[in-house]
Amino acid sequence: MIKLYFFAVILFISFGCEKTSFPPNVLFITVDDLRPDLGGDMVIAPNIKNFKKNAMEFSQAYCNIPVCGASRSSFLTGLRPSYYRFNEYFSLAEVETPEISTIPEQFKKKGYKTISIGKIFHTGGDNENAWSSPPFRLDHFKKENGDWSDNGWFNYLNKENISLSDSLNGRVSLPWEIYKGKDSIYFDEIYANKTIEYIDQFSKEKNPFFLAVGFLKPHLPFNAQKKYWDLYDVDSIKIANNYFLPKNAPEPVEKFNWGELRNYHGIPKDGVLSERIAKKLIHGYYACVSSIDFLIGRILKKLDETGLRKNTIVVLMSDHGFNLSEHTFWCKHINFETSTRTMLVIDVPNLQSGLTKSIVELVDIYPTLVELCQLDSPNHSLDGKSILPILNDPEFEIKNYAISKYKNGISLIEKNFSYTEWLNPNKEVYSKMFFDKTNDPNENINQVDNPF
Repeated sequence: MIKLYFFAVILFISFGCEKTSFPPNVLFITVDDLRPDLGGDMVIAPNIKNFKKNAMEFSQAYCNIPVCGASRSSFLTGLRPSYYRFNEYFSLAEVETPEISTIPEQFKKKGYKTISIGKIFHTGGDNENAWSSPPFRLDHFKKENGDWSDNGWFNYLNKENISLSDSLNGRVSLPWEIYKGKDSIYFDEIYANKTIEYIDQFSKEKNPFFLAVGFLKPHLPFNAQKKYWDLYDVDSIKIANNYFLPKNAPEPVEKFNWGELRNYHGIPKDGVLSERIAKKLIHGYYACVSSIDFLIGRILKKLDETGLRKNTIVVLMSDHGFNLSEHTFWCKHINFETSTRTMLVIDVPNLQSGLTKSIVELVDIYPTLVELCQLDSPNHSLDGKSILPILNDPEFEIKNYAISKYKNGISLIEKNFSYTEWLNPNKEVYSKMFFDKTNDPNENINQVDNPF
């Protein structure tokens, strides 16, 4: 016990001149479908980019499954997906692992006030008892006829899109929306406002907090205010330079049809998208990232203004990556770097900032927070490792590979290569894929038949 206390003091005092109180608060920001590169060099996101400069950016962070609900259940329990749990977007932690204590539960047990705003678990009611107050989430929106839609994440505001969604029995409308209305209308604006309210409240209280806010965008549909679309010249937007299938693509890759996007109105049911539609989608993704960047900036500014920043660990992360035309793919749900590599940036008061190329996985977040905040160990074994050594030394490595899976495809990812096997129902390998990441970082040539 003396050892642990000594470590805590050293952690929060010796790495800087300013004395920081203990225990620390945690601001846990998740952004759905956010790529680690934000989408490309031309994306305008000054707040996120500035945050990266003053925190530790993990450029080789990988999700353990590129599916929203499954990934969230995985990193919030600290358990890897398996054949029997965390495989679908609707995976529920409290159903598939009812005996497991999640990250917010551990904070609550330690006396933290735990708050959930927006999309943390995939479903708002999942693990509801882990929070000090009922999760704040807007899962519905009012349709033109006055009824409420149960597909709230679509969040259309233009009347024509709402009418189209109504005519399709509440299903998806267009995959994008340019809205000319007021601020604080889309759900994410409301989530940011609520987060700021809580930060203001916490600044007047003494109890430590675990404040989790989950933004919906840039998840499809790419709905954003016009001012964010106007940040980009559509003629400057380019599709990926590898807008083709990898050479020697295995059968599962050839059959990948990015069904998530295919469900949207105006998207053909098969075949490669036209350049016009592809650019419009990329434009919409950029607009959504810029809109979320503005909201994150407002939240971090409030954290500074209240003086809470000096004693608050800030985690900025996503649940997985996103394909923006690479290999003609869209969305996630495939065993490629563009799907599995994800955003992870952590700011710990008085610890150094920088960029690390050390491999980490999202299941590493749970043990890291346990160690940083001196939480009690959970009632189950965690599959990840604490990345605190990397926060102290960006060159330090806690592992030399990551494991990610999607359905029957399992990938082993190292710095210099990635290898994927697809298994049939008898657990027999029927297809394989190998990329030499040193010479082929964009994964354009499957070298599985040409080992080196």
